[in-house]
This record gives sequence, C-alpha cells and structure tokens, in this order.
Amino acid sequence: MNLQTLGWDHFFENECKIYIKEGYTAGRVALEHKRMYRVLAEDGEVLAEVSGKLRFHAAGRGDYPAVGDWVLMTLRREEGKATIHKVLPRKSKFSRKVAGVTTEEQIVATNVDTVFIVAALNSDFNVRRIERYILTTWESGANPVIVLSKADLCDDVDKKVRETEAVAIGVPIHVVSAEQKVGLEALAIYMGEGRTVALLGSSGVGKSTLVNAFTGIETLKTSEIREDDDKGRHTTTHRELIVLDQGGILIDTPGMRELQLWEADTGLSQGFSDIEELASHCKFRDCQHHGEPGCSVGEAIDEGKLDSDRYESYLKLQKELAYLNRKEDKQLALADKEKWKKITMGQKKRKK
Repeated sequence: MNLQTLGWDHFFENECKIYIKEGYTAGRVALEHKRMYRVLAEDGEVLAEVSGKLRFHAAGRGDYPAVGDWVLMTLRREEGKATIHKVLPRKSKFSRKVAGVTTEEQIVATNVDTVFIVAALNSDFNVRRIERYILTTWESGANPVIVLSKADLCDDVDKKVRETEAVAIGVPIHVVSAEQKVGLEALAIYMGEGRTVALLGSSGVGKSTLVNAFTGIETLKTSEIREDDDKGRHTTTHRELIVLDQGGILIDTPGMRELQLWEADTGLSQGFSDIEELASHCKFRDCQHHGEPGCSVGEAIDEGKLDSDRYESYLKLQKELAYLNRKEDKQLALADKEKWKKITMGQKKRKK
C-alpha cells in the first residue's frame, strides 16, 4: 500500500527521517483494541503492540497511539506482527474528556483534515450539541463541516438549516439522505488522495450509513433508531480507519451522546466569534455583560440580534473549561510526579 494513499506527506517525512534510516517502518493506526493496534503500512496490515519503553514513558492515554496516528515500528514479517516504538507528532487531534468523574483525555481521532459533524434531522436534533462539536473540532486543528442527515425523515428541513446556520458561523452545511443517495456528491469534495475525514456525532445519526454509501458496500453494520424517542442505538463500537478505493480515508467513530470538553480555548473563540465580536464593542473593557451601560452583548440580546440561549451556552462552556483547567493542572502535577518517580526507580535498579 502506498503511504501517500494513507495520508503520508512532508510533515511526517520530516519528523522521522532519522528513524527510517535506522530501519524503522512507518505505518498508520487503523484500529485500536485493548492496547493492540491494527496498523496499515506499505508491506500491508500488521497487528502491533507498544514497546516497553514507550509504555514506561507514557504519562497518560494521550501518549499512546490512537486511530489516525502515524507510528514507527519494527516488523516481524513472518508473524504479521510489529512493535510500536514511537508516535509521530500529530497534525490535528480531536479529544474529549473521558466519561465520568475522571479528568483524563480520550483521543477520538488524529491527523484529520476535515470533521463531518453528523446530526440527524429528527426529534433528536440539538443545536447546542452541534455547538460543542464545532468548537472541539476547531480546537483539534481540523476543519468542521456540518452534515444534516436523514433529510427524508424531516418535514421542516429549511427551519433546521437556519437554526444550524445561527450557531455554525462560517462552517459549511450540507443536507443529505444516505438512504436515498441525496447530497452525497457535495461531500465528495472533502475527500481525495491522502485526505482524512472523521465522522462524529451521536448514536443513530447515520455515520455508518454514510461510510457504507462511500464504500459502496456494507463496510459497517447499521441499526435503526428507537421509535419512542428517535435516539440511536450504538452500532459502531470502536474507532476505525477505512481507506476508500476512489481515494481518501474515513474514520468512523462510536456515537457520543455526551461530549465533555477536553480543551477548547481557541475553539471557543472561533465557534462563538459573533459573541466575542460583540463583546469587543462594549463601552467598558472589563464589561461582564450583566446590565452595564454600553454593553453591546446585552443590547444585541434585547434587540433579538443574539439568541439568549446561545449566549447562555457560551457562558456554560466557559465555566466548564475553567473548571477543567483547574482539574487538569492538578492532574498534570500528579502525572509529572509519577513520571519522575518511575525514572528514579529505574535509575536505582540500574545501579544495583
């Protein structure tokens, strides 16, 4: 398999010249399962695990390979297996906080050029959820594209498109029906030789159906949505990288009912550029937007130019990020302490 077909370019080549000379082989992670990885390389597909050294120096989940990563390996060709020694720097990284109370990063996909944020046009349609996906995508370094799916099941498509436009400033929006093969041609422009597209969204929005439409075969299983609430059943249970015959790479991901932010400082500014632009025109530089005279944000809400729900969402996300940053600082300090503890223990063992 040609590495360029998998998304290899000068960025990765410059990062690993010295390692390739030392005999390492480059490959791209297509699937992760319980610390085992299916990796695609020029020699074909191999089953890989990380080296002891990589595991020893890993401070957290973020240091391990993820789907979409380029890695350097030593191959055992006769076994069809390999050992991963290094994860190359990432051009982009879509992360979220792991579910639950633990403050830890979960990497959803890496080295993605475009993210298809898939939202179904049924009763589960939620613009607040779309907002979260947009700002997390901006933060990842990839470009967001909104895909409003299941248009054949919606009687008020134009209304929902307008609602999406109000929160997706500057983001392309496409209405599709994968079942009826409508609107798919417009999505093809984001895919091409070496280009990677990740599909993200809740369960049942039609991500796997879109993948099947682009591959032309039933690559992934699909399931119907629940009739009582239009919410989806989990079909995709793991992240998987799929190379298209016509060129391009798709990464399908499990449905995420809950998208807890990991980091989104830059993404918040890009995703809510309308509010930050209004705030820049307030009379007072330290305006808190709580009824101060000359507050442009308050005036826009009063005049109906800014949706109050959108502003409340902006404030909620700000608070969530601030809380996460405080928790993460403590987590980083503990991780750093644990790292040096392991190094010290390793030095003591060598002296013995």
